[in-house]
Amino acid sequence: MDIIYLHGLKVDCVIGVWEWEKQITQTITIDLDMGFDISVAAKSDHLQDTLSYKQVSKHVQSLVKESRFALVEKLAAEIAAMLLTDFSIEWCRVKVNKFGAVGAAGDVGVIIERGQMERGEIA
Repeated sequence: MDIIYLHGLKVDCVIGVWEWEKQITQTITIDLDMGFDISVAAKSDHLQDTLSYKQVSKHVQSLVKESRFALVEKLAAEIAAMLLTDFSIEWCRVKVNKFGAVGAAGDVGVIIERGQMERGEIA
């Protein structure tokens, strides 16, 4: 399984369990790893034969900006479900980082994996 990735996607959204968090936007950072067979694109060298970073980015940003979830766990699960449904991928890893959620920590968030990663012989 090949992996196409999009890391460091910053999106402003309303997320949090506390009342004050529901009144402001916070910047979260999203890392995506997506299982996608790139063999056709590697042969053709045509954009239409691969997974478009731009389309993935637009879909994720739209979902996140419109969301009003309390937990990053819910947000990550919704992103993964959208990726598996809207794009031709079999597997994804979604990392949602909510910087500043814990003052003494640099990074705070979740990493989830959904779908099936194909394990096979390396050619």
